[in-house]
Amino acid sequence: MLITEILARNARMYTNEIALIERDPAHQKRSTLTWRDFDRQANQLAHALIAQGIQPGDRVVHLMTNCIEWLPIYFGILRCGAIAVPLNFRFVANTIANCTALAEARAFIFGPEFIERVTEIKTRLDDTVRLFVFVGPSALRPDYACGYGDLTNPQPVAAPAIDLHLSDDAALYFTSGTTGTPKGALLTQRNLEAACIVENHHHRQTHTDNFLCIPPLYHTGAKMHWFGNFIVGAKAVILKGIEPRWILEAVSEEQVSIVWLLVPWAMDILFAIESGDLKLRDFNLDQWRLMHIGAQPVPPSLIKEWLKIFPHHQYDTNYGLTESTGPGCVHLGTQNMHKVGAIGHPGFDWEFRIVDDQFQDLPAGSPGELLVKGPGVMKGYYRNPEATAQTIRNGWLLTGDIARLDPEGFIWLVDRKKDVIITGGENVYPVEIEDFLQHHPKIQDVAVIGLPSLRLGEIATAIIKVKPGQTVTKEEINAFCEALPRYKRPRKIFFDDVPRNATGKIEKPGLRQKFGGASESFQV
Repeated sequence: MLITEILARNARMYTNEIALIERDPAHQKRSTLTWRDFDRQANQLAHALIAQGIQPGDRVVHLMTNCIEWLPIYFGILRCGAIAVPLNFRFVANTIANCTALAEARAFIFGPEFIERVTEIKTRLDDTVRLFVFVGPSALRPDYACGYGDLTNPQPVAAPAIDLHLSDDAALYFTSGTTGTPKGALLTQRNLEAACIVENHHHRQTHTDNFLCIPPLYHTGAKMHWFGNFIVGAKAVILKGIEPRWILEAVSEEQVSIVWLLVPWAMDILFAIESGDLKLRDFNLDQWRLMHIGAQPVPPSLIKEWLKIFPHHQYDTNYGLTESTGPGCVHLGTQNMHKVGAIGHPGFDWEFRIVDDQFQDLPAGSPGELLVKGPGVMKGYYRNPEATAQTIRNGWLLTGDIARLDPEGFIWLVDRKKDVIITGGENVYPVEIEDFLQHHPKIQDVAVIGLPSLRLGEIATAIIKVKPGQTVTKEEINAFCEALPRYKRPRKIFFDDVPRNATGKIEKPGLRQKFGGASESFQV
């Protein structure tokens, strides 16, 4: 079923029930949207876009931070047959311009946070964009854009008569760019439908569940996890802010049952509880049944600590890519707590392989590239047949991640293929070192990168963020790392913040650039 039809069905079945709740703790604001109004707002935008000449297959850029308007706008774009192009709200102006040009977007919808960036590149966008829509206070609206309310309010609330099919192109998601220039992954209506089915199959959401959405909605991870609630007409909370207190207040006051966190947020909650800044007795958390994490490797030590504090929680790790329509192609499963650290088994209706550089299958225990095949594999990279051919082969999606299979059939993520450090002829996987260092009681976060070495080719380098109120020396870290094989020990150590993007992934290209100058040509 088309996801636009799922929305229409929810509006019919759960008309006046709450679909979305927006919480803005910093401004002490809370707003809600029923399923009927969600559906109507999507219809009104679809009619407005059609009236402005947007045709099926046209691309519409969607540049907004999380808010209660985000999802109705997304569905409105889909409902008129256009292709939604949600952009990373952290993109600088030049990247926004490049992505918009690659998409050949005909319309551009944006919020007040982006006025300066959009205005800076407006003349570059004029080559393709014919309609700018501003979602925000009229007093802030740039003169080149029409107001969202002015555009949509006069429009009909019934769905437009647009013939949509599961095979149609639906959305264009640009990759995060942590390993290079963002590429546009083109997803179909069938991809989006499959994401709903897979997520609900994995986490068994019912109509009474409530999902707390914290990650950015432009990313497939947040939205496709919400899809598991969406397909059964269950409500969701959009939280603007990631403070530990705000998260627990939202869970408590909105009776949230499912929370998807990133590793840094889970760490922050644990630190706040352990330090006494937050006291669990102040919150009503009994209904919180599932905490799951994805988008990055998850330290097993983190989950062990989490379950000490929340022993009744189900836990799941979810693995996926933008190119696989987000999470779910591999997941641990709530029944496999004994395997915390693994990413798990193939997701519902998914297959996998682990192969060498000649695409030959490897035996259990041997690390190789993880390939997946299933209903979420993207159609391809938009206007980039060369990259598509390198990434999809005979229906198999090359993930770029190194994994291994254990004797019990569980998949373990070893590292990104591009992040492997070759030192003295040995392959060193940064994630293994990062996981090891996470066990140090004074370390809050850590990233390991390879830096050039004339003698060894590359050396492992650790960037360490120390826990608040703690101090640690390089000598202490070196002594701690003596438990590692010598070739895996970091040869250089820096104390600094560990930059992560909006989806929690470590921004390693920036770290290589920042600390590359500190590398010594003759470092051994």
